[in-house]
Amino acid sequence: MTSADYYRRARFLSSAPRLEQAPPDDGLEVAFAGRSNSGKSSAINALCGQAGLARTSRTPGRTQLLNFFALDDTRRLVDLPGYGYAKVAASLRVEWQGAVGDYVERRRCLRGLVLMMDVRHPLKDLDRQLIGWAVSLGRPVHVLLTKADKLGRGEANATLAAVRRSVADGPAPPSVQLYSAVARQGVDVLAGVLDRWLERPHVTASPDG
Repeated sequence: MTSADYYRRARFLSSAPRLEQAPPDDGLEVAFAGRSNSGKSSAINALCGQAGLARTSRTPGRTQLLNFFALDDTRRLVDLPGYGYAKVAASLRVEWQGAVGDYVERRRCLRGLVLMMDVRHPLKDLDRQLIGWAVSLGRPVHVLLTKADKLGRGEANATLAAVRRSVADGPAPPSVQLYSAVARQGVDVLAGVLDRWLERPHVTASPDG
């Protein structure tokens, strides 16, 4: 089965406002995190080839729950609540970010964190904090510079190089790539990262990769 075919099998499993209400902590999971409106849901939909799998919205802060998607009996993707949107009530920000913190710190089956950043506005303070914290916990991080179609190729590649230099220090620097859900740019690269983290056996390269 190709990577493309495998991720098309994704189906919604459950949502949880708190870690205690999440599915059992077994198997393997990869989580998608990022600032509000950074393109998390769109990235998941593009990866899975299903436009309506993860709910998208033009309103930042709309994803308020831990959303779990099953790939098979033991592997899952997780769409985490966005962070950093100032217009959301402070009490809700604390609650959402608390759920993200609990998940990243305590979820034993978490194998890696895909961190979204709008390619036009990368490496904000909260992004850097999340990278540093995840790495300190031993969580691998892969950065998606989303909405790459919004920039010309030269500018996008220059931003990619700059971000890679900026996160290169440390014992386990994140990997970084350009990504566009609209143009399906970088979907095969992302799938390859997830294949490794999810320990997917007998992986066959996608024909469009």
